[in-house]
Order: sequence, then structure tokens, then C-alpha cells
Amino acid sequence: MRVAELWRYPVKSMAGERLDVVEIGEAGVEGDRLLQVVNGRGRLLTSRTHPALLAHRGSLGPDGEPRVDGLPWRDASVAAAVERAAGHGARLVEAPVGRRFDILPLLVATDAALAATGEDMRRFRPNIVLGGVEGLAERTWQQHLLEIGACRILLADLRDRCVMTTWHPDTQVQDKDVLQRIGERSGRAALRRGRQRRRVARSDRRRRSLSSRAL
Repeated sequence: MRVAELWRYPVKSMAGERLDVVEIGEAGVEGDRLLQVVNGRGRLLTSRTHPALLAHRGSLGPDGEPRVDGLPWRDASVAAAVERAAGHGARLVEAPVGRRFDILPLLVATDAALAATGEDMRRFRPNIVLGGVEGLAERTWQQHLLEIGACRILLADLRDRCVMTTWHPDTQVQDKDVLQRIGERSGRAALRRGRQRRRVARSDRRRRSLSSRAL
């Protein structure tokens, strides 16, 4: 087993960036979900209802500040693009501490499980993709401890997937049958309950460096 891919999403609901090395601590991947989009009343907006946000890519600049499509996030052209994607009055703000993530701060998936879905892995927005895992072995890992070098991650839960999975990451065209296909192709009993799950993980309190080169 090895670390095959590492991903970070500096702007919630936007496309992310693939990395070779990340720092991981209690709050997940350093630099993940630093910004979010809100409307004129300060209410959170996501690509669940505004999929055009997925057409934009978040990253971190050399100064550690978030960027959108390569531009500083406070740039006027970025502000205009966010309004076009999410509606009049929509704007980027720094995500409040403790409210950066919907559930838990780290998503772990395996290459075999992703391949079994037959879908673009970017739909699932993982932080860590583990390679060299047989079949759907990840389903038996709940509440197990994953150790990657000095980094220790509690595999806390298998989570339901949300409607974001149905939006294509490149075209933003919705395919409402994606969740059902995922269940059918992976042969999961949970399909009878109409659910498709993803693994959510919680890291320990210490910040660790994680490389995609090896486990």
C-alpha cells in the first residue's frame, strides 16, 4: 500500500490542486478550505446549488495566500467571477475556524474503490488516495488507525455522498444517476438504502508532513 495522490482544496466548492507533499494536523491538510463563498446575507453557498463554482480552481500562492484561477483571491476579476458563478452579491470570505468542513477535515479513499465506481475520481474530492489496495477493502477499515510515517489518522467513518458528486468537474453538467451507478458498480449493499459513501478521516493533533511517494 502506498500514498498515490494528495489533494488540497483551498476554496470550498472549487476545484483543488494535486500536490506531492502536504502538512497534516488536527485541522486536516494545511491550507484546505481556507475560503468559502457566501451570499449578500452571509449565508454559505456551495456547488451543491451553484455548480458553476466547480469551474474555478483554488490554490495557494508562494506567499501562502489562496488564489483563484491563479489570481489573488481579493482581485476584482475574481470577485466578478464568483458573482457570475454564484449569483449577485456572492463573495469570497475567510472560512470561520471550526466551520471549514461539513463533517470531518480529512477524506481518504483507495484507488481500487474509486476505480470500482467507474466515475471520475475528482467527483469525490479526496485529500488522500491510497494505492495498492485490493477491491473494496477500505469498507472494513472503519475506526482503524492509519499510520503513514509519523502521521496517524483515525478512519472515523464511512460517509454518505452528497449531490456534489452528480456534477461533472469539467463541464458542470449534472448526471442525477451517478449515485445509483456508483452503488451498482461497486456492488454495495448500501445501495438498497439509496446511499453511496465516502471515507472521512480525522487526523491527530500533531502536524505531520505527508508525501505522495510512499506509505
